[in-house]
Amino acid sequence: MRTWEDFKKNAKSIDSSVKEDIEEMETLALIVSAIIEKRNELGYSQRELAEICGLPHSSVARIEACTVKPKVETIIKIMKPLGLTLSVVAL
Repeated sequence: MRTWEDFKKNAKSIDSSVKEDIEEMETLALIVSAIIEKRNELGYSQRELAEICGLPHSSVARIEACTVKPKVETIIKIMKPLGLTLSVVAL
């Protein structure tokens, strides 16, 4: 049986645009995971975090569910009160 990692490796090798899409979603998933982990660590609900950030609760919920691609400004707005920052690393 093939694993998810096998599927991703194969898909990335077939089409460069698929590779870019998968890598973008993996990066977003890492960022969102860090947000969720820190929010839970601090004991905030999605609604409380949204209030602190000045965003609608639905926006935070959709970002955490990875159903939208948020703007960088929105990610930063959410990360700041959690004490998180984004870093850029050359590949």
